Amino acid sequence: MKKIMVVLALACCTVMALRPVPNEEEFVASNFAFAGGQLKKMLTAAAPYDTLFPRTIDKEGKLKLTGKYEWTSGFFPGSLWYAYEATKDNSLKKEAIQWTEKLEALQYFTEHHDLGFMLYCSYGNAYRLTGNEQYKKLLIQAANSLSTRFNPKTGSIKSWNGFGSWDGQHKYYYPVIIDNMMNLELLFFASKVSGNKRYRDIAITHANNVIKNQVRPDYSCHHVVCYDSTTGKVLSRETAQGYANNSTWARGQAWGIYGFTMSYRETKDKRYLTTAQKMADYYLDNKELPADKIAYWDFYANNAGYQPGVRSHAPETPVKYRDVSSAAITASALLELSTYLDNKGAKYRDGAIAILHALSGPAYKAKAGENGDFILKHSVGSIAHGFEIDVPLVYADYYYLEALNRYRLLLAQKHIIAGDAINPTVYE
Repeated sequence: MKKIMVVLALACCTVMALRPVPNEEEFVASNFAFAGGQLKKMLTAAAPYDTLFPRTIDKEGKLKLTGKYEWTSGFFPGSLWYAYEATKDNSLKKEAIQWTEKLEALQYFTEHHDLGFMLYCSYGNAYRLTGNEQYKKLLIQAANSLSTRFNPKTGSIKSWNGFGSWDGQHKYYYPVIIDNMMNLELLFFASKVSGNKRYRDIAITHANNVIKNQVRPDYSCHHVVCYDSTTGKVLSRETAQGYANNSTWARGQAWGIYGFTMSYRETKDKRYLTTAQKMADYYLDNKELPADKIAYWDFYANNAGYQPGVRSHAPETPVKYRDVSSAAITASALLELSTYLDNKGAKYRDGAIAILHALSGPAYKAKAGENGDFILKHSVGSIAHGFEIDVPLVYADYYYLEALNRYRLLLAQKHIIAGDAINPTVYE
């Protein structure tokens, strides 16, 4: 099998414009070395729980794990793959294989939309770095399973099987969340390697309807759009994990930046590039963004003019917590986005580098052996639901390592071998 590694979408002018600060390579290497140490400690702590996967910490600060059917299960194996890729530590590769293959049964899972997170972050990286044909076959089957949640009437993949509004009065049965943009990458991949155009068509139709129904005129986004499954009509636009229906949940904004950047990579549709760029501008230029570019969990939490629903726990948490997971996702997305914008890319590249340096400083990076052996501190799962508040989260670490890896490739000034993706992908 001929392997082609797509390492970097980097036009010559972008290469010339990249001006790495001296010792940035050391900055990346040292952070990967630290990450490798933390991951090895976490592997030891997680070893007795063979069927569970690291997610966060409990109230005592100890590692908290979750089952493979939770949406976060693929991030720990994915983090192991990124750490192996950067360090070439074969002990990490061995563990990455073992933890990835624990998720094999998920290829047939159809109960929610998160197969992209669960399997592309794990098996996708595994296939990219090993070329194992069995991994490719599994990913194609996973795309088939994800496709069962697509409804031509709504033009969208159903996220959850139901959603209850925070007002306590409404229940919906075809909710679509902005997070779902991230799962389209699995469909694009499966279409390329299988030749099945249907997966690609579903991804494009879904993305188009997100632009139509979920992205606001100012390029912030609604978290949840609820559809009538028989007519395709939009019934409601709300939030599940944000502060209020009219506010901007920071991680949702990050998912949008990342998802549309990836969709542009896969289609070259300029609408996706424009959407990604303007959603990134909303994040970077927002007057509510702190100077270090690590966003609050919601841009408008506790601000006048934004009112949580009566059932939301948000009013119980007056502190405007940062959400490191949103920043890490955004940093990774901005690095890729910067490579598609020629001379205009500097704003996004510089923003990503600033975020990476902030995340790697003492305010957000854990000390060795602390923080349940997670790399980063101060993330937020869902204040509205009253859980995972100001704790480490496995997906914050994953996207931090992905962003570091993308920065590593930029610093190396790699040339394009094939395709147009900063995200390395192996094709036949």
